Amino acid sequence: MNYDFKQIEKKWQDRWEEDKTFAATTDYSKPKFYPLVEFPYPSGQGLHVGHPRSYTALDIVARKRRLEGYNVLYPMGWDAFGLPTENYAIKNHIHPEIVTRQNVARFKSQLRSLGLSFDWDREINTTDPSYYKWTQWIFLQLFKKGLAYKKEMAVNFCTSCKVVLANEEVVGGVCERCGGEVVRKVKSQWMLGITEYAQRLIDDLDEVNFIDRVKTSQINWIGRSTGAEVDFSTTEGDKLTVYTTRPDTLFGVTYMVLSPEHPYIDQWGQAGKVHNLDALLSYREQAARKSDFERTELVKEKTGVCIDGVRAVNPVNGKEIPIFVSDYVLMSYGTGAIMAVPGHDTRDWEFAKTFSLPIIEVVAGGNVEKEAYTDCGTGTMVNSGFLDGLTVDEAKKAIVEWLDKEKKGHPKVNFKLRDWVFSRQRYWGEPIPIVHCDKCGFVPIPEDQLPLKLPEIEDFEQTEDGQSPLAKLDSWVNTTCPHCGGPAKRETDTMPQWAGSSWYFLRYCDPHNDKELASKEALEYWMPVDWYNGGMEHTTLHLLYSRFWHKFLYDIGVVPTKEPYNKRTSHGMILGENGEKMSKSRGNVVNPDDIVEQYGADTLRLYEMFIGDFEKAAPWSADSIKGCCRFLERTWGLGKLLVPGEGYSAALETSFHKTIKKVTEDIENLKFNTAIAAMMALINEIYAQKAVTRDELRDFLIMLNPFAPHITEEMFEKYSLGQGMLSHQKWVQYDESKCVDATVELAVQVNGKVKARIVVPANCDKETAIRLAKDHAAIAAELTGKMPIKEVYVPGRLVNIVIK
Repeated sequence: MNYDFKQIEKKWQDRWEEDKTFAATTDYSKPKFYPLVEFPYPSGQGLHVGHPRSYTALDIVARKRRLEGYNVLYPMGWDAFGLPTENYAIKNHIHPEIVTRQNVARFKSQLRSLGLSFDWDREINTTDPSYYKWTQWIFLQLFKKGLAYKKEMAVNFCTSCKVVLANEEVVGGVCERCGGEVVRKVKSQWMLGITEYAQRLIDDLDEVNFIDRVKTSQINWIGRSTGAEVDFSTTEGDKLTVYTTRPDTLFGVTYMVLSPEHPYIDQWGQAGKVHNLDALLSYREQAARKSDFERTELVKEKTGVCIDGVRAVNPVNGKEIPIFVSDYVLMSYGTGAIMAVPGHDTRDWEFAKTFSLPIIEVVAGGNVEKEAYTDCGTGTMVNSGFLDGLTVDEAKKAIVEWLDKEKKGHPKVNFKLRDWVFSRQRYWGEPIPIVHCDKCGFVPIPEDQLPLKLPEIEDFEQTEDGQSPLAKLDSWVNTTCPHCGGPAKRETDTMPQWAGSSWYFLRYCDPHNDKELASKEALEYWMPVDWYNGGMEHTTLHLLYSRFWHKFLYDIGVVPTKEPYNKRTSHGMILGENGEKMSKSRGNVVNPDDIVEQYGADTLRLYEMFIGDFEKAAPWSADSIKGCCRFLERTWGLGKLLVPGEGYSAALETSFHKTIKKVTEDIENLKFNTAIAAMMALINEIYAQKAVTRDELRDFLIMLNPFAPHITEEMFEKYSLGQGMLSHQKWVQYDESKCVDATVELAVQVNGKVKARIVVPANCDKETAIRLAKDHAAIAAELTGKMPIKEVYVPGRLVNIVIK
């Protein structure tokens, strides 16, 4: 019988679904294993072959753990709120809920066809009111603790989507999603106080098993630095506070720069102190048309306007210095003001040259008239008054003490991380469960009224001034204040897509609970996630946001662990055959449906794991996949080699133990490609023997099962190799003592050239090895009439006899 993968794969997928083979149990006495992959956004395009790489990898680990006796929770769900669906709905005049339902159905069908061992009984969907009820509940707890608040701020506004964008959603100065122009607008936005957790988000990385590049990306994004806040007085009596990591360079400050949005510009202008207010306001308007990315690019023309009428005073020497307004200073970062040290900062130096400003060297070592001397982390202070002659480190300490004593500044730890903008002016997101009352202010709706559901509407376009479509629905907006009973208006902004993904791993633990987001018992058993795998693109924001929410829930006693994930790994992309990222525009997208149709799911799974180092990008190859297909065909053919007898044959015993050890270890270390290579080598040895015992066939199939579950289940049943399904068997074991070959082959060299090969005991001593080498007929002939002057023995590798 030929290997009919279509019939076999459908048979086992139906059987697994019917028997709920992979459902996690509520037997909390068993050891648990909770692997997690990032749940996908169900787009209209469906899966491409890059998606299954992560899913298959942890599926292999999950299947192995079940065979090792663990109670495994390997869940899947849908991160289904989001702009693409809403934009599609607007364009095609269809409700986003319908689009989402259709997309989820397609994704689910594709995932099922791959034989992934997800526990579909625990499937979740962020757009389900029974799910986002608890997203809203978490928001209310954040609000009650002062970590959710509303603030007027300059935001990125996409002129096409008519929606506020986070900084990370602006790429190259345009909207990441639609490519539209992004401008700066001042809007009232809901914010989440993630900065309150900044230090803990760094410190607690010591307690988790994240790969180094993931930890580094988290630490860099949070951006902790130590320095000082320094107060500069102004000729108008106002104080300008700046944060600097280099207070030792204060004697080198020759000008200051304010953000175009700084409130002092309006304050001084209204007081008639600024003589060029029109120029400043015009410059502010130009800056508003740039994204933060464009404004802070290092390689760009230096622009700015000097404030005419107000100057700053350097606190260390009392000298008046000019104040400029420039777009590279952001009001949303730090204090919206910086001190400029052009002698030791490239951007400040270029700005100073553009506007003919003084440049002072304060750390010896460079030629600051030619370029900024930036290699100044160490060195000696010059032109710095009482700091002259001190090292940089000594000067830092001395100046901070002086500032503190003179009440002109103080030590400060700062973070690059900003509070999280949590508003979106769209329909397709979780409603924010807050009302505004003129008398009571912002008031949370009672928890027993959750979920606050999205109302049914037909027009999903934003208002002309960029408000959410919900703002047009008076019957929904107008309500009563839960506190005083007076008239109130609902919040019309919705939550960003990040909201639902910031806690979804908790809901998997107890997805049908309508009394709490998950029971205490379930959370104490399943949390933390044992192994979380996902793309490197999500190792900063999603990981930070979800860790922040989890830590907050830990603080209020909802979850039992400080960290949500014990281990985090990341996989490399699968590129198109041309070596570029897969995209429709490049025409290099490979649909997994086509591969499954042509070769079967097991072949696709094997190839995705065999394609290369799991943690690195690898190009797709239509030709290479055929090798994995041939391997499975050879596996199917093992049945024809089945012979009577139990146990391992003498010829294969060592190879089996070595392969079991390697596959066992490689799975845990994400070395799937070398595990598969080891099984390919073993099957070559089996075919060389032209025979396989029942125990050998059984153990080979168990080893291969996590990688190719359909064919292995079928063969296990076909040849009656055990009771029940293969998925219910025990993982194969190896004997360390039998992983060493009893004999080894040595190359025998004469004067460095190989003349023969001999087989010797693995623990052979030098004397015996040399004797056996000389006894070989070819070597004996080489040595006739010659005098050996040196004999070298490298155990397990070679013998070299030097003659003359």
